[in-house]
Amino acid sequence: MGLGKKEFIKIFCLILLFLGLIVAWLAFGDRGFIHLYQMEKDRKAYAERIRVLEEENQKLLKQIEGLRSDKEYIESEARKELGLLKENEVIYRFEGEQDRTEQGKD
Repeated sequence: MGLGKKEFIKIFCLILLFLGLIVAWLAFGDRGFIHLYQMEKDRKAYAERIRVLEEENQKLLKQIEGLRSDKEYIESEARKELGLLKENEVIYRFEGEQDRTEQGKD
């Protein structure tokens, strides 16, 4: 009743083929490891984008609060954005320097 060498090789090849198909399905299937790896990479990129946007939101909220309540902050922003000057104030511009209002637009 023992298995001959040929039968053993056939059964071993069938088992190996079956295991190979399972591994291929686990790696390349719709929910396989490669898909899982790509999804994790996307999740990390989105998490980083969310973190950057939250930081930007905090900066904008501070700017809004300053514009609502701090007169000195309003004055400094107006001077920076609009190029306004105080009374008796002089601005010196040197060759090779960009205009401050042009720098603020970048």
